[in-house]
Amino acid sequence: MSEVKSHEFDSFLQKSAGLYRLFVLYGPDRGLVSERAGAIASRSGVPLDDPFSITKLDAGDLQQSPGRLLDEVNSIGLFGGEKLVWVRGAANEKALVDALQILASEPPTGSYVLVEAGDLKKGSALRKVAETARSIATIACYSDDARSLQALIDKELGEEKLGITPAARERLMEALGGDRLASRNEVRKLALYCRGKATVEETDVTDIVGDASAISVDDAVDAVLKGDLDGLLHAMQKITTSKTPAFLVLQGCLRQFQQLDLMRAEMDSSRQQAGQVIATMGRHLHFRRKPIIEAALRHWSSPAIRRELTRLQNTIFQSRTRQSLEGSMVLQNLMAIAIQSAKR
Repeated sequence: MSEVKSHEFDSFLQKSAGLYRLFVLYGPDRGLVSERAGAIASRSGVPLDDPFSITKLDAGDLQQSPGRLLDEVNSIGLFGGEKLVWVRGAANEKALVDALQILASEPPTGSYVLVEAGDLKKGSALRKVAETARSIATIACYSDDARSLQALIDKELGEEKLGITPAARERLMEALGGDRLASRNEVRKLALYCRGKATVEETDVTDIVGDASAISVDDAVDAVLKGDLDGLLHAMQKITTSKTPAFLVLQGCLRQFQQLDLMRAEMDSSRQQAGQVIATMGRHLHFRRKPIIEAALRHWSSPAIRRELTRLQNTIFQSRTRQSLEGSMVLQNLMAIAIQSAKR
């Protein structure tokens, strides 16, 4: 078992990363997952600007071609040298899990495998394989705490030799934290805006920094359930800005409608009220989301929920087969579901 907790990553990167060939990074902060994957890739020594040394795959590619990951790992680069196989957008795809099991038993000697995954639940197939294998480094990536954000601000502003007033720091802290890449981009934008000054003032933060504090798939899902088109567009814009893959919103929406389906079935069979069902089947829900789920249960019938489940499954399939249109397809179908929610 080679689990690296979120706060241990910097030490792991400097001292232990070179001991591994297989890496699985996961967590709700997609920006942090991506940033840390990039750090490991740079640490590997594989030239990242050489297309013959690095292969980037989407998890959906492995579903269509189950042996692809093993083929890429075992192939020899055109000009020799070590390779990096970088898999993005992973969840619990069977092809990926099966391939990792094989690689974990006999780690590659001429290749690195880097897997970026979303917020995997404990006990999920991918986490189970990764966390039980000594040859795989499993790295959790959770949203920045106050200490991490302070360090991020100091590092980025320090590179531009900028100080920051206490009031400006407080205002900046309020705007950061939802996603590491979005937070870093906002601080860099602020540093560029203030270049030539000695100190960042509160007015500078107010003028130039956007809200990167609440970039969450749940925001988009909740907007769909409420039928809030403006809220959905705002959430999707923030998600896009943070470079969070759009299909994660689809997956989040699919999971939520699957849960609604189970809850609604329980309501119909036991003749319980929505609140009663949530009290027993929705204990893990955040308290702020419970009223939204309760309202959705009252307004959506089982047949209607299943129709939207079919729509979501079809959209996921289409977005994987036509990746160039993923963003527009995701938004179009989520808006269609939101319109149905509004009508109800």
